[in-house]
Amino acid sequence: MSRKIPLFLACLAAAAPAFAAAPHYRAEPLAAPAADRLVVRGTAWRCDAAACWAPAMNSRPALVCASLVRELGALKSFSVAGRPLPADALEKCNARAR
Repeated sequence: MSRKIPLFLACLAAAAPAFAAAPHYRAEPLAAPAADRLVVRGTAWRCDAAACWAPAMNSRPALVCASLVRELGALKSFSVAGRPLPADALEKCNARAR
């Protein structure tokens, strides 16, 4: 029994960074991103062919979205903690795209 507890604690410690880095923001760009990593306002975004995601930030979602579209281009969708940005807010965000 005493051997199981240290092993369990070691497993929890190893898994902690993965839970801390869970994506908070998710964006689906209209065009596939050119790179698999993107830094916007000091926050690292990871991308694949379909979407980009990032951890939580201290900025309002509208500002995060606007900053992202300036770098990435217009978005099909943008969600925060699994909740999609309303259509009117997404339209306003996409107006910031270059």
